[in-house]
Amino acid sequence: LPAFPAAEEDDGADAEPDMRAMVRAQNQKKKKSGGFQSMGLSYPVFKGIMKKGYKVPTPIQRKSIPAILCGRDVVAMARTGSGKTACFLIPMFERLKAPSQAGARALVLSPTRELALQTLKFTKELGKFTGLKTALILGGDKMEDQFAALHENPDIIIATPGRLVHVAVEMKLKLHTVEYVVFDEADRLFEMGFAEQLQEIIARLPDCHQTVLFSATLPKLLVEFARAGLTEPMLIRLDVESKLSEQLKLAFFHVRGDDKPAVLLHLLRSVVKPQDQTVVFVATKHHTEYLKEASGIWGCPACTPLLTAQGIRCTHIYSSLDQTARKINIAKFAQGKCPVLLVTDVAARGLDIPMLDNVINYSFPAKAKLFLHRVGRVARAGRSGTAYSLVAPDEMPYVFDLHLFLGRPLLLAGAQEMPADADGVLGRVPQSLVDDEECLLLTDHEGSLEVRSLRRVADNAHKQYLRSRPGPSPESIKRAKDLDVSQLGIHPLFSAHFEDTELERLKFVDSIKTYKSKATIFEINATSRTLASTVMRSKRRHDHALIEKYQRGQQEKRAAALQGQGLCPAAPGPEEGEGGEEEDLQDVFSTVVGQKRKRSRRGEDGARKKPQQPAQRDKDFYIPYRPKDFESERGLSVGGEGSPFEQQAAGAVLDLMGDENQNLNKSKQLLKWDRKKKRFVGQTGQQDKKKVRTESGRYISSSYKNNLYEKWKQKYKVDERDEDEEDKRGREQFRGKHRRGHGPRQPPAQGKVRSELKNKQQILKQRKKAAKQRFLQSGGMKRLKARNRQRVQELRQMAFGRRVGTAKKGKLRKRV
Repeated sequence: LPAFPAAEEDDGADAEPDMRAMVRAQNQKKKKSGGFQSMGLSYPVFKGIMKKGYKVPTPIQRKSIPAILCGRDVVAMARTGSGKTACFLIPMFERLKAPSQAGARALVLSPTRELALQTLKFTKELGKFTGLKTALILGGDKMEDQFAALHENPDIIIATPGRLVHVAVEMKLKLHTVEYVVFDEADRLFEMGFAEQLQEIIARLPDCHQTVLFSATLPKLLVEFARAGLTEPMLIRLDVESKLSEQLKLAFFHVRGDDKPAVLLHLLRSVVKPQDQTVVFVATKHHTEYLKEASGIWGCPACTPLLTAQGIRCTHIYSSLDQTARKINIAKFAQGKCPVLLVTDVAARGLDIPMLDNVINYSFPAKAKLFLHRVGRVARAGRSGTAYSLVAPDEMPYVFDLHLFLGRPLLLAGAQEMPADADGVLGRVPQSLVDDEECLLLTDHEGSLEVRSLRRVADNAHKQYLRSRPGPSPESIKRAKDLDVSQLGIHPLFSAHFEDTELERLKFVDSIKTYKSKATIFEINATSRTLASTVMRSKRRHDHALIEKYQRGQQEKRAAALQGQGLCPAAPGPEEGEGGEEEDLQDVFSTVVGQKRKRSRRGEDGARKKPQQPAQRDKDFYIPYRPKDFESERGLSVGGEGSPFEQQAAGAVLDLMGDENQNLNKSKQLLKWDRKKKRFVGQTGQQDKKKVRTESGRYISSSYKNNLYEKWKQKYKVDERDEDEEDKRGREQFRGKHRRGHGPRQPPAQGKVRSELKNKQQILKQRKKAAKQRFLQSGGMKRLKARNRQRVQELRQMAFGRRVGTAKKGKLRKRV
């Protein structure tokens, strides 16, 4: 055979040992392929992975790690909790191999402090056996410690963009040795306004570096960034259609805004298991202080928080909380000392609690992407979890926006029976449960003046939050108005605990509450012959057909809702837009790995509609008014829908003169003479100088320096120590050239820093020296010389100890 030339030349005796070896190798037990063993990792990296307890890589790890190891620029998109952190750490360890004195070779940028600290912890655990040094650059920490950390030549820098730019400007840091850059939660970096800082950091990097972007969502703004800043990037996206984990269950409760504390208390006390860990997301920090008082006096009996007074141990986190208190509260929650954690959206990203079981949305998020990252804290790494959402009447449009973004119908609790663990059902909470909890809360409010004041502050903060909250889409507002909340049934999570008689009683009470008379005030007395009753009867005869048509439409809607048919379409149909997303991604990324979006089958599950005439469209020339991924991209948008309006409004500003002295002076300060235009123009404050926005929200010039680095070097004499170390190394290298012997050359010793602490001998010597100096400065030497001269004169007058007079012998001698 031409494919096996060796079989014709060799005899069977020579081939027999090879066959035995092949059979022996085949019979050996091997580990399954597709794991970390088949990736060709070095032993220190593989040992750290096994020590961490990882056995089989996740789908995103199996797709992205080999591509990153090949040196390609990668943009990876996967849902929260799929193991994205290990996707960029394992290739980073494999590329760096061992420590080096050249400088930092890897840079990891994180949007928040919590995510950076979590990445640092994971880096130390996973790279335990590599020996690589890591420096952490975060806002809120001492810059002197960060200067010292960068002077030790770390191999990896984990930083937030604002503080890294500040340190780089102070130290004139070039970052020319960095060869591996990671943007963790890339969409969050752009959403928080770090675009200027990222451009400043990228300008300091070398041209030949590998860039990796990881995020749970990938809006088109990042696609534009990938087109501009990456070289032949590879897009890896998994679970595009299923944005939520399959192990996550959703529950929506329609409640009034005033009943939310009572419903939250009932959920934590009766629905959630006592041993489960629960995260409660609220709108503002004042809500956290109201639900869990942050007075700073721990264990004070007079300061009884709302939940603690009801026997629920909880802790809290918000943005302006002290860093030390934030670390303590996270540790208390992670260790299980407090099963409930009250947070704002500052912890929606990056907070990784491995054993987290439940998430409660006390305030429903205004953006679908924010909901995705809130509930992404649970059901991670194969675990199951539940997300409970308290929906007020004004938050119903956001629920419809969420289901449009997720591409799934909204199920309404109706007359038919549903299992208690039904997923994605919107229902009401029984009023009897709310009344029981309200009685307990009312007692707490009457007994504590501080709780009442916190409630008032929380209400005022909620009003401010409503003003700044982005509005929902017009389509969702229309659907929310069409929804008849009075026909909404009790959520199956609560109805499973009630008997049939109790359910009938609740339905009867609801029917009384929703009763509406069919007659107007003019028709109550049918026997009256007034002009008003006559006009109303004639009007009813005239509008009888329209009224019946409207009532039939309402009955059909209620019947469709009772049959469980979705009120919210799963996704916009093909008539609303033909796609262009796949073509755009193919143009930007050289390789796209992952499944494509599935077409939803609305004809099978959706409501039956009247047959319509087919649309007359020309496939070659028809342009849809919006793409098919419009709802999904609107949920993933980073820049916001108001950015084009702000750009247009900036060009149409009309500066008016004030009518008061204060306003006039203010306008004079804002105007500046333009030599080219020959008139006064308004100053924007950021057109003349290039400024960068720090993490605190303050704009600083990119070339601005406080000379903190120079002061730090003078304080610790860093330049002198560096010169001494260089001289010592130079002498050792010079001696090494002329020494005898052929043994291996030892590495140069690091220069020792002289201790500033003194021992006992040095302190005693310094005290003696100071005492002698004080003695001489106070004229002690003159007094000593005068005393010696006086004694010499007395000795001369004594005649060798014998004094003329009545003095006895020896007295003067003894005195001398």
